Amino acid sequence: MLHIATHCNTLQHTATHCNTLQRTATHCNTMQHTTTHCNTLQHTATHCNTLQHTAAHCNTLHHTATHCNILQHTATHCNTMQHTATHCSTLQHTATHWSTLQHTAAHCNKLQHTATHCNTLQHTATHCNTLQHTATHCSTLQQTATYCNTLQHTATHCNTLQHTATHRNTLQRNTATLYIPTFSTHCNTLQHPATHCNTLQTCTTLQQSISLHSLHNPLANTTASHT
Repeated sequence: MLHIATHCNTLQHTATHCNTLQRTATHCNTMQHTTTHCNTLQHTATHCNTLQHTAAHCNTLHHTATHCNILQHTATHCNTMQHTATHCSTLQHTATHWSTLQHTAAHCNKLQHTATHCNTLQHTATHCNTLQHTATHCSTLQQTATYCNTLQHTATHCNTLQHTATHRNTLQRNTATLYIPTFSTHCNTLQHPATHCNTLQTCTTLQQSISLHSLHNPLANTTASHT
């Protein structure tokens, strides 16, 4: 009985020890499971830290990309503005050149108008010189014609005297011999200039034609007023 009791005590002790081992094993299993779970959580935490770091880096990259887009848009706008400024400078230069050409053209028009007026005045002056020369010549011819008229009048008077002398010669031959030859010789002398005066009478007709031309030509009247 003692042996059985001892054996029972041993079995009981063994059972108690087994229970303890079982509890320990159960606890160990729990701990092992917890450790595994902890390892999983630790791995997850590490992965989360990596993801968090990546997310922070991504946020930085996203902010940088947004800033780059803004800078790129600004650069594009600046290029457009620069192109516009260059075009404006070209237009301004063209406008300045156009203004210069317009001023030059206006000046050329004035010079052309002045040149045309000068040509007209030069033509008028040439015509005036011609008329002045003609007027001078006509004045000379007029003086000559006046002298010719005087000579012609004298020649006519001489012809009358010669006719009278011839008639007296018939009536009083002796008395006419002393008086008439003097007048006859003088009349013969005047008769030659009178013949020349008949030729110069044509000049008087020319002068009258020029006078009529001066009355009907305004340019000639202008020339006469200047002279």
